[in-house]
Amino acid sequence: MSNVASTRFHAITDPVSEAQPKPLDNKLTDALKQAMIPFDVIENNDEMQHRMNVLAKVNQLVKQWIIDVSLSKNMPSSIANSVGGNVFTFGSYRLGVHTKGADIDALCVAPRHVDRNSFFSSFVDLLNSQTEVTQLTVVEDAFVPVIKMIFDGIEMDMLFARLGLQSIPESLDLLDVELLRNLDMKCVRSLNGCRVTDAILSLVPNADSFRTALRFIKLWAKRRGIYSNALGYLGGVSWAMLVARTCQLYPNAVAATIVQKFFLVFNQWNWQQPVLLTKMVESDLNLSGWTPGCFSDRSQLMQIITPVYPHQNSTFNVSKSTKTILLEEIERGLNMCNAIFLRKAKWIDAIEPADFFGRYKHYIVLTAKATSDDKYKEWTGLIESKLRKLVLTLERNEYFDIVHINPKSYPGDSQSEPYAIRWFFGLRFTSTENINLDLTKDISQFIETIKMQAAGKILRDGMNIEVQYMKRKQLSQYLPQSTWKSKKRSQSQNSSTKLNSSIVNNVSDKPVSENSQSTEGNSTGDQESLGISLRSEQESVTKEETDKASTAPSESSKDIEQTSDAKETAVIDSNVASVATEDNRIHDEKDDSCVKSSESLEYSNSNDNNDATKLNEGERNMQEKTPESNENDDVTELGTDKCKRLLNDEEDSNLKEKRMKSDENDNVTELAADDRKEQLSDQEAKNSKEKRMKSDENDNVTELAADDRKRQLSDQEAKNSKEKRMKVESQTLSNDSNEKDRETASSQNSVHDGLVEEELLDSEGSRSIPSIQKNSIRLNLKQ
Repeated sequence: MSNVASTRFHAITDPVSEAQPKPLDNKLTDALKQAMIPFDVIENNDEMQHRMNVLAKVNQLVKQWIIDVSLSKNMPSSIANSVGGNVFTFGSYRLGVHTKGADIDALCVAPRHVDRNSFFSSFVDLLNSQTEVTQLTVVEDAFVPVIKMIFDGIEMDMLFARLGLQSIPESLDLLDVELLRNLDMKCVRSLNGCRVTDAILSLVPNADSFRTALRFIKLWAKRRGIYSNALGYLGGVSWAMLVARTCQLYPNAVAATIVQKFFLVFNQWNWQQPVLLTKMVESDLNLSGWTPGCFSDRSQLMQIITPVYPHQNSTFNVSKSTKTILLEEIERGLNMCNAIFLRKAKWIDAIEPADFFGRYKHYIVLTAKATSDDKYKEWTGLIESKLRKLVLTLERNEYFDIVHINPKSYPGDSQSEPYAIRWFFGLRFTSTENINLDLTKDISQFIETIKMQAAGKILRDGMNIEVQYMKRKQLSQYLPQSTWKSKKRSQSQNSSTKLNSSIVNNVSDKPVSENSQSTEGNSTGDQESLGISLRSEQESVTKEETDKASTAPSESSKDIEQTSDAKETAVIDSNVASVATEDNRIHDEKDDSCVKSSESLEYSNSNDNNDATKLNEGERNMQEKTPESNENDDVTELGTDKCKRLLNDEEDSNLKEKRMKSDENDNVTELAADDRKEQLSDQEAKNSKEKRMKSDENDNVTELAADDRKRQLSDQEAKNSKEKRMKVESQTLSNDSNEKDRETASSQNSVHDGLVEEELLDSEGSRSIPSIQKNSIRLNLKQ
């Protein structure tokens, strides 16, 4: 049963900070663990022991089954008893973060002489013979074939993989790439779960801190409605890899710090770059997987790459809407963690359930119905797996900003709709001004696709899909009373108490984003190799204010202050310096523009005051030339009178010249106006003449065309009447001759029709497919 990996991996980059935890970090970690207790995320010892006993029984059944298959193929009993076989676990149970009542993901590994057909036939028969096994379901044609069952109260999903080995040792290391050689893709995909889980555990520096932080992140994601890989959010493996990457960046941090850094790192992440835990492995096996050089792979909205070969993008299903919702929730988580570290909030506030039914005004309700339990579970499972396709179809409409699907489904009324389940889609529009949408075609195509896929194997009489559009106030008829009351209660609480989302992070951290080709030895904080990017400059600008708040004389603020290493300080200082340099450059440009504008203003003012300046200079010259002696007063007075007369004469002559020029301009203006009027009148007469000529020509052409049309119509009518008369005559002649033929053929046709009708009835009895219901969805939105 042991599947501890011996292969060790190395992180793709060096840590951001290796600071040791402080007393406050340990206190917040204890508080985080206490906040998770009411949600049954940790099993007690008895429950854990029961799971181990179940796995031991299943493992023993697998070993016995492999021995029986080996003996059936004429293998000696001594060899058959030594070929081995084992059950490996993966998923949340293998990571050690499973919750109470969670299922166990298991993999049956068999030697090369045991094939998949035997697993889904003889091993299924063996399970059916066990009294502990209930609700056994075989899904052999799935993308990853699986057996689902409940074994002694524990849900289990079992996969199968046949290795190219004669025997399966107990200490088998599934991380060995050579084990994949010559395997089919179903076996490769089945092995992938165990390989990824083992690699993640080998890549985290502190398994205990990783498990505690991951438990909290999974609980947070489920309660915020963003935990579902099938619906386009993130699944358990994706959340585990993000937490593991955070642990690599902060190897000595405790769980509370890892949770806060988790939101910090991925709130600033450049999602055009992949999240990698280790270097990508190259192999000559040529198995299909995610490659950084492929445009279609790199164009995916989010890229969280598994650490083992063949590498896969675990977030392939993320759509535009689900990515927006994920990033909004991560930003909210960061604000909540900042408030918790400032002792303004508690951990229970961070995992408060999302108010999905109070978030939007418009909704689409999809209901899956059936009339019996026959294939009802398979029918609803098929529909749920296709809901992401409906979201992608609606997203292509230009009026939809977000199509938000709620991962939680709601059953119908136990009395009136015992076999019904509903999913809700919240709608946010780009604009609400007079929008008229008809979604009938998209909805009908979605329903038709599902029913065509379900026909024959799953689809039964009475199975149907209904889709309705409704506003928020109309949802009460489809929601449980408890859900509707909790929605109203959460709305009232939100209106009375709101978290201040503008809390700035108190800890100086390096915003991290990796390039897929980053080297192992890069520890200089180079922005090109690590792909470092700041989502906003607010953190750099407000760093000084945050430091002042964190260095207040209170003991709580002193505990909150974190120690950054030299690398973080250098990065933050360089960012602040770049922002300051940019501000200085903009300030200098503004000063230059102000100087230039003031110079132009002074120049224009000097031109406007040119005459006044000349007069002032003349007055100063006259004052200099005026005798300074008080004894020549008479001579001075005479000179002054003479100057005044000269000035008056000059002013009179200037006025006369201005009047003469004005008269000349008036005469020229009048002559030009008369000439312009004459030209306009001539042009108008010419235009009117041309219009009359064109009108006469058009009338003549119209009359000729009308006459020709009349003649053509009369000829056509005569021709048609002639053809009708000929047809009537020919039909009259042929009716008499055809009556006898019809009488003889009627007896033969009656016998043939009876046989055809019996065949149709037989075919309908053997296979009956319900008709596809057309759902009409029309949205009328007015401001």
